[in-house]
Amino acid sequence: MSSLSPRGFRSRTAALGIKDAADDFTVVLSEVPAAVSAVFTRSRFVGPSVTLSRESTAAGEARGVVIIARNANVATGAEGMANAKEVRATVAEAAGLSPEELLIASTGVIGRQYPMDRVRDGLSELQWPLPEADLPAAAKAIMTTDTVAKHVALPCGDATIGAIAKGVGMIEPNMATLLVFFFTDAQLDQPALDRVFRRVVDRTFNALSIDTDTSTSDSAAIFANGLAGPVDEAEFESVLYKAALQLVRKIASDGEGASKLIEVRVVGARDDAQAKRVGKTVVNSPLVKTAVHGADPNWGRVAMAIGKCEDDLDIDPSHVVIRFGETETYPAPVTDEVLAAATSHLKSDEVVITIDLGIAAGEFTVYGCDLTDGYIRINADYTT
Repeated sequence: MSSLSPRGFRSRTAALGIKDAADDFTVVLSEVPAAVSAVFTRSRFVGPSVTLSRESTAAGEARGVVIIARNANVATGAEGMANAKEVRATVAEAAGLSPEELLIASTGVIGRQYPMDRVRDGLSELQWPLPEADLPAAAKAIMTTDTVAKHVALPCGDATIGAIAKGVGMIEPNMATLLVFFFTDAQLDQPALDRVFRRVVDRTFNALSIDTDTSTSDSAAIFANGLAGPVDEAEFESVLYKAALQLVRKIASDGEGASKLIEVRVVGARDDAQAKRVGKTVVNSPLVKTAVHGADPNWGRVAMAIGKCEDDLDIDPSHVVIRFGETETYPAPVTDEVLAAATSHLKSDEVVITIDLGIAAGEFTVYGCDLTDGYIRINADYTT
């Protein structure tokens, strides 16, 4: 268990037998009511977990979250909704709460019902009350095809911000991404918490892409129970951003089959929105991703991807500069020295591509990973 943990949170993990013998259930609860802010997928094919959690966060206060891994419970109809409500209600009753005080999240295969006999048996064996929160264990229990658990805890004045996340594929969010939950003992009123959280999400999780596919289950939330007292809002936002960015980099580095993290920095744009649009176009290009994987200094693929932003009429190729690491590859003359320096950078575990559009002061950084045959194998065999 991490020695740095927010006060007043309790958790438990368990193996319900959703798919195998590994832990696949997590519950994290605050001892007292907590302010909550959350964002969810904009997919038109959401599951019951997203629907119920949207309702639970509408009032701005909640006590915690229940998470089931290895089954998304999406496209499961009325039976799936009834099962999600039963899981949430069972946990709530055991904890002495109302179901509406809990969020629920589910991740894994789409179109499969929960194995409710096993789920009921597993939930009946849970011991209450819960022990002090063990967020590293919770992060491990929500993994699906992740190869490493994703957890972070950072101090913020007298308070702590802790978080867990999962996700390595089906990542191109329209809101946040994946499953990610923050827990803090900092005291902020709900409007301030919501304002800060959404700003941070936009520049971190919304800046992440693995494969251009948006999950049906994406959920991101933060719970603030206030037990450490008030914090400076600006300092809180800075630490929350740092924590979120650490998770984003962990997720991108652990992308399905990935061997390298890609960071695309776009500067000199008309505005931040244009910079983000160009960055996403580059980081999502299969040709760019495969060039990075092969350490091929083919900057022409980056130029091609920028060119796909055909509605951005103020992008003038004569004003654009492309760099791999510190090496300018365009419009610098193509020499053996330039190609060798670019190749050397592309062999790194973390590859930085910088694009200066030469228009104005807009900027945005996006994160992704290379494309390997491992991604194909994982997803070709996912349900078998």
